[in-house]
Formats: sequence, C-alpha cells, structure tokens
Amino acid sequence: MSKYHVYGIGNALVDMEYEVDISDLEKLRIDKGVMTLVDEDHQSEIMAHLEEHHHQKGSGGSAANSVIAVSQFGGKGFYSCKVADDALGHFYMDDLIAGGVDTNHHTDREPGHTGRCVVLVTPDTDRTMVTHLGISGGLSEKELVPESLMASDYFYTEGYLVTADSARRLSITAKEIAEEAGVKTAISLSDPNIVTYFRDGLMDMIGGGVDLVFANEAEAKGMADTDDLKTAISFLETIAKQFALTRGPKGALVYDGDDLIEIEPVKVDAVDTVGAGDMFAGAFLYGLTQGWDHRRSGDLAAAASAKLVTSLGPRISAAEAQAILRKFL
Repeated sequence: MSKYHVYGIGNALVDMEYEVDISDLEKLRIDKGVMTLVDEDHQSEIMAHLEEHHHQKGSGGSAANSVIAVSQFGGKGFYSCKVADDALGHFYMDDLIAGGVDTNHHTDREPGHTGRCVVLVTPDTDRTMVTHLGISGGLSEKELVPESLMASDYFYTEGYLVTADSARRLSITAKEIAEEAGVKTAISLSDPNIVTYFRDGLMDMIGGGVDLVFANEAEAKGMADTDDLKTAISFLETIAKQFALTRGPKGALVYDGDDLIEIEPVKVDAVDTVGAGDMFAGAFLYGLTQGWDHRRSGDLAAAASAKLVTSLGPRISAAEAQAILRKFL
C-alpha cells in the first residue's frame, strides 16, 4: 500500500483575493481572465491601487489546492514547494500542514520573499491573476523528496512550473523518478497564457506522455493549435493515456483510455471561479486513488467544483468536502 495517494509539486503562493470591477483591470492594464507574471514592484503597485478594497488571504498555488482537496476528502497528500523564512512563508506552511498535507518544509527555510498571487475577481465571476513568484521562482530539485514520491500512487505537477528553468527541470526529473518507480503521472496545463507562451516547455514536461492530463477547453485547444474541440480531444489522446477536460458550466469530458465520458454540470449560482479547476483535479484524483471509475470520479469532481464556485476563495472546508463525499458513498 502506498504511503501517499498524491505527491504534488508546484508553486507556493499566498493568494490575496480582491473583488474588483472590469474598469479596475483596464486602469491597471491587466489582461482579463488569465495569469500574468510580474515583478514585485509591479505587484506592489497593483496592491496599492486596491488598498481600499476588502481582500482575503489564503495559501494557494494550483497544485497545492488540488493536493489539499485530496486530503479534505480523506486521502493522503505530499506537497513539495519552496517558501521563504518570512511571515507569509510561516503562514503558508501552517495552512498547508493544517490541511493535512505532508511537505518538505518542516525545518529549513531560506531568507527572501514568499510568492504572492493577487487574484482579481470581476462581477462575471471570472478570475484574473497577477503573480510574483518570489522565492518559489527558485524551486529546484533541492525541494524533491524522492522516497515520498516513490511511495505515492500519483505524481501531479502544474504547468505553471514551466516558467522557471529550475522548476521545469525539477518536474521532468520527478516524472522520470515516478515512471521508474511505477508511480502514475499527471499534469495540469494550468492557464491559457501558459499554453500560449510556453507550449514547447510544456511538451518537454510531458515528454513521451503522461498517464493523465487536466485541461480546460481553452488550454486544450491552445495545445492542439485549433479552434475545434474534436481536434483538441484527438491531440490530448496523443500526449496522455487519460484526460479530464473541464468546460465550466457545460460540465466536463473525461477520457478513461477507451471511452469519452460526458460529466454533467452541477448547476449553481457562481460567485468566484478561482480554484475550480484545481478542485476538479483534486477530487478526481481522490476518486481514482480510491479505485473509483472515471464517471464516478468525474461526478464527484463536478459536484465539488460547483460547491467551490458559490463562494470566494480556492477552497471549500473539510466539512463541506466530507458532506459532498457522503453523497457518492
């Protein structure tokens, strides 16, 4: 029996979430609906502009959100990341460990600044992210814990790591270790901008193929360089044995290696879509690691994502996760 259900690697970012109007994005000259990397000064300017806006703070990072979701449903997760020895770094680690996730960061932390992600939520529930990686930009093989990786059912990484050379190499090395140990591999394509500007690097991370890809419709079409959904699906089949393609209010399409399964959406009044894809991935991975089939796992993921978007933030509570899970047992 594996010690961990999912071993994740990703950026450690403290999310600072604001509700804004589209006019704020225009004033700040920020591209709507995608993630943009900025330096610390630029991010500080944005936060100064928003100082009168109420905001909430939480530990984030795409893969971290997914691994925490696995834990909330009752699975066991490990997360390799990099935080600094600053207030945000201590906040992040305390939050991660409180979420039931094991980590490489039990003791030593370097001086510097922990990464931050300013999340801007507009009235149409879309999310726009402005990220300064901080010390997470130096994520490298130093943060890898091979014995924990090899003791896992799945290795899961985020496409966001493609933006830094050392993090991309870490992801590739971890994938090689996982494959040699018989650990299944999974990757999220993360964001349409990541696909647009770093497609070649993503293909390096995918290498000869992975067991499972997570993508939304825009990311899948971008990877396939097409506007046609069927063509995008055919392309995903060439890089992954299985995939989950999320479509927002249209539900999701899940490929189990043989059949394409349509996952019906759960209709809710959305408030904030931040973390919906991360929650889908975490719930789906939880289901697969419990021996569930892809339809049942997809239905759980759809229900969990629907619950998530009804309130602000990239997480639901553990109690809410357990309430959703009981409906599928």
